[in-house]
Amino acid sequence: MAENLVDADIRTSFGKGAARKLRQVGKIPAVVYGHGSKPLHVALPAHEITLIARRANSLLDLKMPGGKQLVLIKDIQRDPVRQIIEHLDLVIVRKGEKVTVDIAVHVEGEPFPGTMVQIEHSSISVEAEATHIPESVTVSVEGLEEGAQIHAGDLVLPGGSTLVSAPEMLVLIIQLPPKVEDVAPVADSVEAAAPADASANSGGDDAGGE
Repeated sequence: MAENLVDADIRTSFGKGAARKLRQVGKIPAVVYGHGSKPLHVALPAHEITLIARRANSLLDLKMPGGKQLVLIKDIQRDPVRQIIEHLDLVIVRKGEKVTVDIAVHVEGEPFPGTMVQIEHSSISVEAEATHIPESVTVSVEGLEEGAQIHAGDLVLPGGSTLVSAPEMLVLIIQLPPKVEDVAPVADSVEAAAPADASANSGGDDAGGE
């Protein structure tokens, strides 16, 4: 996985107000931690980080006054409405070090005609070298028939990666699409409930009259 060289400013002001001011000038507040070091508060360029963070488990090579520091994006906090990045948690990593990360499961191929793929887990946890984290793991469902299951232990992991998730964890299952008659029409449910609701309301009016 490529490393991204990013300029990082040391932060000395904290709190919501300080974070808001940073974002107004195109910066994102972040915290660097790990390897027994004290948490380091930094500010990163928002536009650059937004582009880098599109890829899961991205590595940043922070360029700071005291030198460079290789970190892994561990957690991203976003605004629930605008989805802009509000804060980052960054963990220090070393080249050659093993880290545990979640990677996406990419499904390819088409199952047996008339069936569908039901995804139970869209990602798995693996251990990999910090500078060689795979983006995803691919699994083929080509021609699989109803009832076929694929578990985490069935996946062929990229070289250098080992499975951390439980091998028996169900990743996907091939099944038939739900039948129309199995889905209760909403209109029928509302109509069925209407008489009872009406009776209840009538009873309430009588009671109030007393």
